[in-house]
Amino acid sequence: MGIILHHTIEKRVTSAMTQQQRLNALLELISERGNVSIAEISDSLDISAATARRDLTTLAEQRLVTRTHGGAAALGTGYELPLQYKIARQAEAKVAIARAAAELVAVGDSVGLNGGTTTSEVARALGRTDRLARTDGDFGVTIVTNALNIAYELSVRSHVKIVVTGGIARRQSYELVGSLVSNTLSELALDIAILGVDGLSSQFGATTLHEGEADVSQQFGKVAKKVVVVADSTKMGKTTFARICRLDQIDILVTDAPVPAPLDEALAAAGVRVIVAK
Repeated sequence: MGIILHHTIEKRVTSAMTQQQRLNALLELISERGNVSIAEISDSLDISAATARRDLTTLAEQRLVTRTHGGAAALGTGYELPLQYKIARQAEAKVAIARAAAELVAVGDSVGLNGGTTTSEVARALGRTDRLARTDGDFGVTIVTNALNIAYELSVRSHVKIVVTGGIARRQSYELVGSLVSNTLSELALDIAILGVDGLSSQFGATTLHEGEADVSQQFGKVAKKVVVVADSTKMGKTTFARICRLDQIDILVTDAPVPAPLDEALAAAGVRVIVAK
């Protein structure tokens, strides 16, 4: 069974999927195989050839895939999918990680959050908890973020003080990047920085796909007393384009499954506490 799953994408039940969920599944399929035919898409996703063609046209128009004769191909390993196409990936794991990470925040803390699907879940967990509410009506927690979607979602939470950095917005991730972010963060002192990453490896540490976002995450880490990385099991042992920090610059890793032995040993040697969310 393990061999079959390694070489063959399991057929997905898509009859009840929304178009967005179907596009997510199609992007994942293309990412896993590199290139696919209409017949393969139809079989794997259990959709008609006509629907497969329409979905490929939609993705190609958004420059997320390249159309080929009779199918489509991935744009390359370094291409970053827009945030809305990442939301469905490892959803349950990210919610569990977010709950565990939110428990690390105390009343009165100032918290830095970079952008991404996992940190967005952390923001939701912090926004929903009654534990951080204060009886005197003052803010229970201060959130400093460069992510526009996080700021928007938390702006309605009465116990959360939101501080948004300046910067230039990236539509792929809703994150603000550039020198204005660094200028803002250099004037602050945070209790904890909770950082989402695209990869975590023993050789390169925490990495992400975009150098501008890596720089912002570095700045969060520099002004925080404690650095927490939140990353699901698919990020373990993976290296992406731009380094955020070395392992020994991380205090805590919150993930959803036991870390593979080589990386686990490197984390232990670097003094990183590992929390496996339940």
